[in-house]
Amino acid sequence: MKTIKRTIWMLILSGFAVGVAHAGSYVVIVHPAMAGATNMDEVPNIFLGKVTSYANGKPAVPFDGAEGATRTEFCDKVLKKEASTVKAYWAKMKFTGRGLPPKELANDDEIRKSVAATPGGIGYISKSAVDGTVKVVGEF
Repeated sequence: MKTIKRTIWMLILSGFAVGVAHAGSYVVIVHPAMAGATNMDEVPNIFLGKVTSYANGKPAVPFDGAEGATRTEFCDKVLKKEASTVKAYWAKMKFTGRGLPPKELANDDEIRKSVAATPGGIGYISKSAVDGTVKVVGEF
């Protein structure tokens, strides 16, 4: 019985440690030219297609991560919506001809390179994947 309880507590604590490790380990990045043109308050509107340009008039070009844990966390923490709700929202927008979802890329490397190569580019990646080619505008 003690072994079972100990195992359960170890699983609970290891799950908590994993959750803590992810807190603040992802960042929203932009093309270097857009570093002062946006902030985390504007990010949800950009990723939901409600805003298509930055305050300086340059077009905003969002890049989304592939479906999975990072996108789910981005939707929950930044967009304040469940990933399934965001997916349904974009299906409706696409069907009614009112907008297209952000381009979906496979991994952090693709997102970072696309944001760096696209004036107005914006995306989200692991904090550890950031390099000098992009600028961080916030963490989640």
